[in-house]
Amino acid sequence: MDPRLDLVFAALADPTRRAILGLLLEDDMAVSDVASAFPISLAAVSRHLQVLAEAGLVEQERRGRITWCKLDPDGLREAQAFLVGFGLMGAMDLDALERFLRTELGERAEDPAA
Repeated sequence: MDPRLDLVFAALADPTRRAILGLLLEDDMAVSDVASAFPISLAAVSRHLQVLAEAGLVEQERRGRITWCKLDPDGLREAQAFLVGFGLMGAMDLDALERFLRTELGERAEDPAA
């Protein structure tokens, strides 16, 4: 298995990063435009974008003084293949997946026998 798969799932675990991906699904955007959609600093949004880029989900391109971001359409391919193996075909609700994982991990953390 590709170690980048861990980076993809870690990147998707954060709701802000999932929201950024949703924005970029609509169109390519400048970093400043992405940042204007969130109540956090430009530096924080830049860090989220860096995590997404390291996971292969977003590509960044510098055009003059502006950095543009766009989705990498192949970024989720291996994650999708991994999830299909568990029978999770079709559209996924990533927020529901996050809630499920938090519940499962929370229960195991509380259960010393797990």
